[in-house]
Amino acid sequence: MGFSKEEKSRRILRGFKTVFFLVTMVISFLVFSAPVFLVIADTILPSALLSASLSPPSLQALYSHFTNYDFRNSLIDIPLISVIRSAIIICVYSFCDGPKLSRGPYLGTTMICCVSSLVFVSVKASYALGWSSGREGSAMETALFICSLALAIAHIIVAYRTSCRERRKLLVYKIDIEAISACKNGFPRYPKIVK
Repeated sequence: MGFSKEEKSRRILRGFKTVFFLVTMVISFLVFSAPVFLVIADTILPSALLSASLSPPSLQALYSHFTNYDFRNSLIDIPLISVIRSAIIICVYSFCDGPKLSRGPYLGTTMICCVSSLVFVSVKASYALGWSSGREGSAMETALFICSLALAIAHIIVAYRTSCRERRKLLVYKIDIEAISACKNGFPRYPKIVK
């Protein structure tokens, strides 16, 4: 049972429209839910890179990293820093509405968390990757540090862009609210002229 050329072209066009719709939805999710997407990435990526850098990736190796923790050699604290940073940022983001996203708590908390984690990871990288002790780090260890630093910078950029977007929204809504309230009150500042 075959389809006519017209039916086939209709199906191809429908399939193209469906794919276009799905791609548009994913892009809009990434743009408007960037803080949530970034928190998920910040929680998963460093942990995945750490598990890939463990020689035998197992719970026993992970437990030995916890019990034999050394600031200069152990890498277990890098994913922990990312998880803690992400948890704090998403909590503050979820409690903020438009005015709070535009000005204070979200951007400020993100800046404090990310700058402090940037300092911690940079100092740790100087010890763990051998910049100060002559020890060479593996490619996975280097990728773990670069990933953590890049995600911290990405958090700052996303928080700033979210703050700017909310500020623009508030400006538009403020203008609209003033216009609506003026119309509802019947322009009380201008008395009605009676002839």
